[in-house]
Amino acid sequence: MGADKTPDNTAPSLDPTDWEAFRARAHAMLDAAVDKMEGARGGRVWTPVPDGMKTDLRNGLPEDGRGGAATDAQITALLQHGVGNTHPRFFGWVHGAGTPSNVIADIAAAAMNANLGGRDHGAMYIEKQVVDWVRDLFEFPQSASGLVVSGTSIATIIALKSARDRALGFDVRKTGVQSAKLVGYTSDQSHSCVARAFDMLGLGSDALRRIPVNDAFEMDMDALCATIGADRAAGLHPFAVIGTAGAVNVGAIDDLEAIADIAAAESLWFHIDGAFGALGVLSDRLRDRLSGIKRADSLAFDFHKWAHVNYDAGFVLIRDEDAHRRAFSDRPDYLLPATQGLAAGNPWPVDYGPELSRGFRALKIWAHLNEHGPAKIGALITQNCDQAAYLGRLVDADAGFDRLAPVAMNICCFRAVPTGLDNAALDALNDRIVVALQVSGIAAPSTTRLGGKVAIRVNITNHRTRFSDMDVLFNAIREVVANHV
Repeated sequence: MGADKTPDNTAPSLDPTDWEAFRARAHAMLDAAVDKMEGARGGRVWTPVPDGMKTDLRNGLPEDGRGGAATDAQITALLQHGVGNTHPRFFGWVHGAGTPSNVIADIAAAAMNANLGGRDHGAMYIEKQVVDWVRDLFEFPQSASGLVVSGTSIATIIALKSARDRALGFDVRKTGVQSAKLVGYTSDQSHSCVARAFDMLGLGSDALRRIPVNDAFEMDMDALCATIGADRAAGLHPFAVIGTAGAVNVGAIDDLEAIADIAAAESLWFHIDGAFGALGVLSDRLRDRLSGIKRADSLAFDFHKWAHVNYDAGFVLIRDEDAHRRAFSDRPDYLLPATQGLAAGNPWPVDYGPELSRGFRALKIWAHLNEHGPAKIGALITQNCDQAAYLGRLVDADAGFDRLAPVAMNICCFRAVPTGLDNAALDALNDRIVVALQVSGIAAPSTTRLGGKVAIRVNITNHRTRFSDMDVLFNAIREVVANHV
């Protein structure tokens, strides 16, 4: 070895210099993480971040690093200041509760550090099996394609790009949409990610027609048909209709079978936003209401919501594999496919989405389904729906409260209506109720607005929630009302 070269045993590296010490460090962090998850049922739901921690987290980048011990101390302190969704009384937004067993899968995924953009390696076969399992769960043909993604927002973009390109011809990838006059349809209760997808695909959010809903907050089929007809008469090009399986406001499920019929008659791509509700197909209570999913052209949903896979873990499923692949596949010379070696195993995930660099999200999905099975997950979904229905009955039995929407699945929306207050005062009171519960740490519901009124919105997507948590919540709300009126 020349004098100008550093001996291999002293070359700079990011590996530990003492593997046994690192092993002890890793075990200590694992213990802290497991302690956090073991205690998820107790204590506060949400704990605000202390001012001192906020100050520390505004410091500049340490040029020489702070070292492992100081870094681990900061991480351990952070464990107590999550959004609260692991707690059984986190009711505000549709967040899954996660599972301790997923920590194990994430450890293995981190150790492998696999890039699932492509190539022929073990991690790729895990994702392919997940795709197979999802096809079977939703009764799609074996020719359908799928992709693990970060969440329903990117899944919706992937699905609607496939729909757009098939409608205009795949040359649109080069020429752009120009003056194509494409329009699509969804309910006025659909998630904002649908309009964002229209924006990002160059169609413009104005090209998305918001169809009114009925008293059950489901898309009005007559209004849908009338709007399609008016757009065709105006020389526009209807290309897609987006149904919702679980509207985020109230949990409503559109009549998916009726939408499928209209989509078939009008030659429209039928996409379903099933972010949390689609996995209701695993529940005996919801399965029949979701039968239209198997007729969809595409489906976007999240495993990190009602299946409780740790964040983030979304999925897009597309019936027309050819349209899906042609909408995204564009291999440069350095990624040419092969039949042997690391460049084998084609097609690759990069052929079905915008990312070449992709983490091993599929492992935690695969491990979760493999360990717990769909029957248990479905039973927990049913349990959450039963709990929401129970809360609805508590509300209906108390003259001091009004329920503002049907309890379609797992969401109950209501408001306190003590006598002597006008609508503005009632809105302010219900806002205060929610904030008081969050700040106290007792529970974390959220608010929404229905029929021009502020509502307390209670969403239940947590396998740790018990019926007794409904009683704790409702009694706490009544106490806040008594103290604020």
